[in-house]
Amino acid sequence: MPSNKILAKKQALVKALSEKMVGSMAGVVVSYNGISVDADTKLRKELREAGVEYSVVKNTMLRLAVKGTAYEALAASFKGDTAIALSAEDPAAAARILCKFAEADKSKRFTVKAGFCDGQVLDAAGVQSIATMPNREGLLSMLAGSLSGIIGGLAVALQAVADKQDETAA
Repeated sequence: MPSNKILAKKQALVKALSEKMVGSMAGVVVSYNGISVDADTKLRKELREAGVEYSVVKNTMLRLAVKGTAYEALAASFKGDTAIALSAEDPAAAARILCKFAEADKSKRFTVKAGFCDGQVLDAAGVQSIATMPNREGLLSMLAGSLSGIIGGLAVALQAVADKQDETAA
């Protein structure tokens, strides 16, 4: 039986992890088995620069952290070597970086297990689909292009109506 001091630390860790997960827009659970230290260092640097928090956590702690939350279904993926990446701002950042890394992994031992986005639990295929989405800036530019096209079409239609009224008045 662990001492009260150790138990209190573990309970605080579980509570903090649960709060981080609930407060994050998205997260990805991966199996990091077989990754070299050099590759792990590069991966962590890329995730940190994207604003993603990546950590290796014991499966028991993860199971306790998701218990009673919307992400309780993730507990089935907490087996073996498990790491979790949490993104508070960009929902696709963690998925994009980790899926790209998993595809580049020659040993195929680094795999994406599951994830979540906006309160929905996703399987590995769902995480892969989020990874292919453009980032926030890309989506905003697509929206701006669409709005620009609509406004341009409206301007042409209004001009045609005005020209038609001028012809009938003359």
